[in-house]
Amino acid sequence: MFPETLVEGEAAMAVQSPPSQPSNVQRLAEPSQLLKTAIVHLINYQDDAELATRAVPELTKLLADDDPVVVNKAAMIVNQLTRKEASRRVLVQSSSMVAAVVRAMTTAVDMETARCAASVLHSLSHQREGLNAIFKSGGIPALVRMLSSPVESVLFYAITTLHNLLLHQEGAKMAVRLADGLQRMVPLLKKSNPKFLAITTDCLQLLSYGNQESKLIILANGGPEGLVFIMRNYNYEKLLWTTSRVLKVLSVCPSNKPAIVESGGMQSLGQHLTGSSQRLIQNCLWTLRNLSDAATKQEGLDGLLQILVTQLGSDDVNMLTCATGILSNLTCNNSRNKTLVTQFGGVESLIHAVLRAGEKEDVAEPAVCALRHLTSRHQDAELAQNAVRLHYGVPAVVKLLGQPHYWPVVKATVGLIRNLALCPANQAPLREAGAIPRLVNLLLKAHQDTQRHASSAQQTYQDGVRMEEIVEGCTGALHILARDPINRGEIASMQTIPLFVQLLYSYVENVKRVSAGVLCELALDKQSAELIDAEGASAPLMELLHSNNEGIATYAAAVLFRISEDKSSDYRKRVSVELTHSLFKHDPAAWEMVSISIHLWLSRLSRPSLASLGHVIAAPRDFKFRQFYFSSYLFLATPLTLTFGHKLVSSSI
Repeated sequence: MFPETLVEGEAAMAVQSPPSQPSNVQRLAEPSQLLKTAIVHLINYQDDAELATRAVPELTKLLADDDPVVVNKAAMIVNQLTRKEASRRVLVQSSSMVAAVVRAMTTAVDMETARCAASVLHSLSHQREGLNAIFKSGGIPALVRMLSSPVESVLFYAITTLHNLLLHQEGAKMAVRLADGLQRMVPLLKKSNPKFLAITTDCLQLLSYGNQESKLIILANGGPEGLVFIMRNYNYEKLLWTTSRVLKVLSVCPSNKPAIVESGGMQSLGQHLTGSSQRLIQNCLWTLRNLSDAATKQEGLDGLLQILVTQLGSDDVNMLTCATGILSNLTCNNSRNKTLVTQFGGVESLIHAVLRAGEKEDVAEPAVCALRHLTSRHQDAELAQNAVRLHYGVPAVVKLLGQPHYWPVVKATVGLIRNLALCPANQAPLREAGAIPRLVNLLLKAHQDTQRHASSAQQTYQDGVRMEEIVEGCTGALHILARDPINRGEIASMQTIPLFVQLLYSYVENVKRVSAGVLCELALDKQSAELIDAEGASAPLMELLHSNNEGIATYAAAVLFRISEDKSSDYRKRVSVELTHSLFKHDPAAWEMVSISIHLWLSRLSRPSLASLGHVIAAPRDFKFRQFYFSSYLFLATPLTLTFGHKLVSSSI
C-alpha cells in the first residue's frame, strides 16, 4: 500500500492470491494512493499560501521601486505566483498588491513588465474577488490604455480581462465607457486573429446593448464597416455569431442602420442564412429584419430574396416572422424586388405562410403586406393577382377580415383585397368568399369610431392604426369591387349609399376621393343613381367640383352627370356651366375659349362622335386639356356614351 515506506533495496512481499481474486490490501492500494496524493497537494497548497502570504508585502514594495529592472523582476515573480490557486487567492485579498500591479502596468517602460502585469490581472480576473479588486484599484482605465499596445499578448490579456469585467463586475460597463474604451476597441476590428476578434466583438455587444451613446460612438469610429467586413470574410462560427449580435444591437439604431446597409450588410448577413449554425441564422435574420426598412433601394439582393422565399416554408415561428417581415419591407416601393419575388414563387409561399400563421399577427401582418406589395405597381402585378386566386388564397385572405380584429392585419388585408379586385377574374371569387359584407361591416365600425371621437378633434387609433385609414381602405376596396355589376348590386343593397354620401363631407381628402369613386360606379345603375340623388349628394358633389384634386373633381363631375340623366336639358346645362366655371374660374382666357368651343361643337359634332370624346377625356394628357374636353363632353354626352368613369382615376394602396 505504501511502497515508499520500504527500506531501500528491500523487496516487497509477493502477493499470494490469484489475479482474479485481489486481496483486501490490493483493493485498498489505489484509494490509499489517491489519499496520499490529496494530502501532498494539501501540504503544497498550504506551502504556496504561506509562501505568498510572506512574499506579498515585500513584492508590493518592489513593484513600486524606482528601478525598472527591480519592478520587472517583481512583476515576473508575481506572475509566477498567480499560476497556483493558493497563492492567487492570497494575492486577490491584498488590495495594495493589486493596486501595485495596476500601477506597474501603467508606468512600465518595457514591454515585458507590461506583459507580466497584464498577465497577472488576467489571472486574477477569473475569480470574482479578483474582478472586484481590479475594479476598485482603477484597473479598467489602465487596461483600456493597454488596448493601444503593439504587443499581441498584452492586447489579448487586456481585452480578455476587460471582457471578464464586463460580464461579471457591476459598474464595469460605465467605467469602460468613461475611459473611452469603445474608441480603443473599435479599431481592433482590423486585427486578423479570429479568437481575439470574437472577444472584442462580444465586448462591443455588452457595451452597446441598451446604450444609444455607445452605438453612436461605434458608428463614429467606423464600427459598421468593420463588422460587415468580418461577416463577409471570416468563417469562424463563434466570431460570426458574436459579430452578428453586435450588428443586431446596432440595427435598431436609426443612425447605424443606413451605415450598415451601405457597407453591404444585407448581402453579408444573407450569405450565412444557409449555414448549419441555427443561432447564427437566427441572429442574421433578426438583424436583416431590423435593417430591411432602410434597404428598400438596395441593389444586388436577388440571392437574399430567393433564400427568404425558401425560408417561408419553415415551421420555426421566429424564422417565419423574420422572413415575412424582411420580404414585406424589401418589396415596398421597389418594383424590381416585387417582380423577383413573384418570379421566385413568393405568392404561393406567402399564402401558405398566412395559412400556417393562424392567429400569429407577427407573421400574418407582414405576409399580407408583402402580398399587397406584390399585387400592385410592377410588371408582374397581374400575374401575382391571378396567383393568389390560383393558389386558393382568396378565402384565406378574406377570412382575415373577421373577428377578432387586429387592425394592422385588417388594414393590410383591405389593401390586398383592393389590389386583387383590380383583376376582373378575382371579382367573383372575392364576392363568393364574403368580402363585400365584411368590408361594409368594417367600414361601418371604423366610421362609427371616427364619429364618436370627432368632437375631441383627435384621430382615432386602435393597435396603432388610424380608423380614418380603415374607412379609406374599405371604401377604396368597395370602389374597385363595384366595377362588377353583380358586386355593384350587392354593395347598394346593403344600404351603403347614405354612408358614402356622408363621407363626401370628410375632412380627409383621400376619403372624399374614394367615396366619390364608389358613388361613380354605383351611379351606373339607375336605381342607385336615384338613391344617390335622393340622399342629397348634389350639394357636396357641386362643392367637390372645385377641388384641386383631379380625381375628386372628375369623379364628382361623373356622378353629377349620371344622377342628372333624367333631369331636364336646362338642368344638365346648368350642371355643365357650373362644372366649366369651377374648372376654369382662375383662368379667364381658358373660360372664354371653352365657351366659344362649346358653341362651335354644338353646330359641328354629331352624336356618334361623342363616344370617342369620352376616350379623349380618359387619356393621360395635360390636365387642362382634359378639363376642356370634359366640360364640353358633360354638356353634350348622352347616357350611352359615358362608359369611361371607372377608368378615369386609378390608384393603388
